[in-house]
Amino acid sequence: MRTQDDESKDCCPKFEPSPWEGKTHQWKEKLFIKGIVPQLFHIPLPGTMKRTMGRMWQAAEQADAAPAIQDFLAIAYDPSPWKSEIYMAVTKEVPDNDNAKLTGTFLTRVFDGPYNAVPKWIKEMDRFVASQGKITKKYYFYYTTCPKCAKKYGHNYVVAFAQVD
Repeated sequence: MRTQDDESKDCCPKFEPSPWEGKTHQWKEKLFIKGIVPQLFHIPLPGTMKRTMGRMWQAAEQADAAPAIQDFLAIAYDPSPWKSEIYMAVTKEVPDNDNAKLTGTFLTRVFDGPYNAVPKWIKEMDRFVASQGKITKKYYFYYTTCPKCAKKYGHNYVVAFAQVD
């Protein structure tokens, strides 16, 4: 997936944390397409994330449903250690794909560090959610850049989404 002009060797735009840090997002039937990534103890099997994201992005582009790159959002939910559900935001339904709509209130925080810090981040999110007088129903994570671009930018930003009651 190319997200900037071909002369640039970057595939992910530089992430700006401020629109996400400590924010509340209200979604009413926000439209996504859903993909499944097989995992082993929450670690995607080699190549599966790239293939899944590429297929989803290509389907969105072909259906003229791809958002502008500044509006790109793909969130992951792990219902088990063996699979991850990837939800990629789209501007309209995409034929021959698993279209999904998410509705609810989501609190977000931005973290910076290795992916294996997710359990620590969940504990921090639990404290943040409790400080807002809310209870978490489900967690989603937005991995803002690929590993190559995270290394280039010097940050591995991850946005935690807590869907709350």
